[in-house]
Parts: sequence; structure tokens; C-alpha cells
Amino acid sequence: MTAITGAAARPGRAVPALASVAVITGRNLRRLIRVPTLLVFATVQPVLFVLLFSYAFGGAIRVPGASRYVDYLLPGIFVLSIGFGASQTGVAIAEDLATGMIDRFRSLPIPGAAVLAGRVVADALRNLFVVALMTGTGAAIGFRFHAGPAAALAAVALAVAAGAAFSWLNLLLGLAVRDPESAGLAGLLPVIILFFTSSALVPVATMPGWLQAFARANPITVITGALRALCLGGPTARPAAEAVAWILCLLAITIPAAVVRYRHAAST
Repeated sequence: MTAITGAAARPGRAVPALASVAVITGRNLRRLIRVPTLLVFATVQPVLFVLLFSYAFGGAIRVPGASRYVDYLLPGIFVLSIGFGASQTGVAIAEDLATGMIDRFRSLPIPGAAVLAGRVVADALRNLFVVALMTGTGAAIGFRFHAGPAAALAAVALAVAAGAAFSWLNLLLGLAVRDPESAGLAGLLPVIILFFTSSALVPVATMPGWLQAFARANPITVITGALRALCLGGPTARPAAEAVAWILCLLAITIPAAVVRYRHAAST
């Protein structure tokens, strides 16, 4: 808190805002490290997702364009793990509201958006760690990037960007429901529905005809398809552009809405 106050006293606007985001980010990262259950959720669950889905479905599913199922699967598991982890963003902001932490932030000379942005930046760093952990686990059981290091880095960047969009969505949900348990459920429900009606686990062509149209338009299908193209190789420009468009649209809706909702929630 002292660091925020000191930064806010300096002349200019950009530096205090960035300093505030940095301090809030550090606060959230320290909380992640100090709470064992959160640390377990961030490390053990992604590894279990990779192993369980690979060994449970790997022997039964053959997919075009991939010699190993784990190569097809891992981009989808990136999205699943990041989406599940983002539900904790809504829980955290709802807890801050319930415990009065938001009131303490409001008493400091920092922009309200910095509180939300600091949360998202902390989530992005966590997601970077999660993607690296899942990549290492996948590599141990046969996963490989087939399109070169530049495409691999682009895949990681796209996964982290998708995580940022999920984080802003869950911030909005947490601010809207204001109850930590309800915020967690509200964040998980859309991820579960969208994930299991997407191409994350199986090709869209294997689904019933009535479901295929929805699955193709599903944002998780679009983002997973772009990640898969970057990981496996092949045409990447159109899938990546479509995924970036989905992410930008989601951010354009959720960021202003979350900032407005934060101001309203903090004032009541």
C-alpha cells in the first residue's frame, strides 16, 4: 500500500497508473504463493488434465493431421486449464468486495482500473507458467511443436491472450454476483458448456449434425483451432486472425463493463 501511495504522489499520470498495476499484481502473486490450495490448483490440475485426457482418450481417438492424439489434444487443454483457472479471478474479486479490501483500495489515490488490471496481469503470469508446465508434461508423453520456435512462441502468446480475455470476463461476473461461491460457479459454467461443445477433444465432423454449426462458431473451437495450427503447422493466418478477433471482441465488451461495474460495486 505504501508503494502505491508513493507512486501516486509523483507527477504525471502514466507512471502512477503503471506502478499501481505493478503493486496490485505483486499482491495477487504473493497471495497465490501463500495459499496452498490456489498453488495446487495452478500446478496439479493442469498436469492431471494433460495426463488424464491423453491416456483416457488417446487409444480410442484418431484425428486427421496429427500422428499422436496428444499433439491434437494439448492446444485444447491449454484453453481448458486457462478457462478453469480464470474462474478463480471472479472468486478473488468477489472476496475482495466481501472482505472490504476494495474499500481500502478506494481510499488510496490509485485508479480503479489498476486494481482490475493488476489482477489480470497476475493471471497472465500464472497462465504463462501453466502453459509452460503443460507443455513440459505433454513433451514427456510425446507432444511436439511441429511448426518451429516462432509458431510455438505465437501459440503461447495467443493462449495467454485468451486467458486475459477470460480473466476480464470473470472479473465482470465476480463484480456482478459479489458472492465468492456464486462467482466460481458462474465462471465455470460457460467454460464447461463451451469446451465440451468445441473441437478441443474431437473434430467437429464427428459430432451430430445439429451440434456442428454451433461447435464451428464456438469461440473455444476458434481459439483452439488457431493454437492447433500454430502447434501442428499448416495455414495459420486465417485461424489466428479469427482467434484474435474473438479475443479483441470479448475484451472490448468486458473491460469497459468491468470498470463500470467496479465503480458501481465499490460505491455501494
